[in-house]
Amino acid sequence: MSYQWLTLAGYWDDFLSAVSLTLQVTFLAFALGLALGMLAALANASRIGPLRAVSGAYVEVIRNTPMLLQIFIVFFGLPSLGIKLDAYWAGVIGLGMNVGAYLAEVFRAGIQSVPRGQIEAATILGVGRAQIFTHVVLPQAARAVYPAIVNNLIHVLLSTSLLSAIALPELTGTATVINSRTLLYVQTFTITLAGYLIMSNALSWFASCLGRRLFHPPLVMRKQRQRPRFGRLLAGRQ
Repeated sequence: MSYQWLTLAGYWDDFLSAVSLTLQVTFLAFALGLALGMLAALANASRIGPLRAVSGAYVEVIRNTPMLLQIFIVFFGLPSLGIKLDAYWAGVIGLGMNVGAYLAEVFRAGIQSVPRGQIEAATILGVGRAQIFTHVVLPQAARAVYPAIVNNLIHVLLSTSLLSAIALPELTGTATVINSRTLLYVQTFTITLAGYLIMSNALSWFASCLGRRLFHPPLVMRKQRQRPRFGRLLAGRQ
């Protein structure tokens, strides 16, 4: 059985290239999703009716249709409108649009979690709306929604596997090609599974460390050690 793993060792560079491509698509799509989500959340909180309607329609359509279908529309449908995209950018746009709709709801919930009294107090003090959002609303909302943002990042990473359907050579697509050449099903997809586990856990660990740095007090609280109470018990008995 060891020779089968040695056979796959010859494809090590292909796996590493696929991991690199997967991470590139993940971060680009997530950056696009953050921008779209923030814009949609701000439009939903706007006093302008058409903006709220567009934001609501975007969120409802994306959240209630399959992600794979959305990717197909971007990759196969846009060329009929004269917009030609390769698999790389079609995947980035498709994943970014999808996660943006979910992040819009996350941001909306975070903004609504800020106590109304703080906003009213800042308004009475003569603080502008832009400064209120930047210095009052955004820091508190960011702390509230940070775990959900990290979860969506992991979701984008795992969803890149769908891009194998449009022939993007990310990790799953590369594993499918290698499997067709070697017919080593268990070994090939075990390596693929391990790759996703390593990437997702690495991103979670990095996000946890970043959360401790960004937020004060730290977002992830360390467990406090219980001090022995024998002295207190003895003092009580006396």
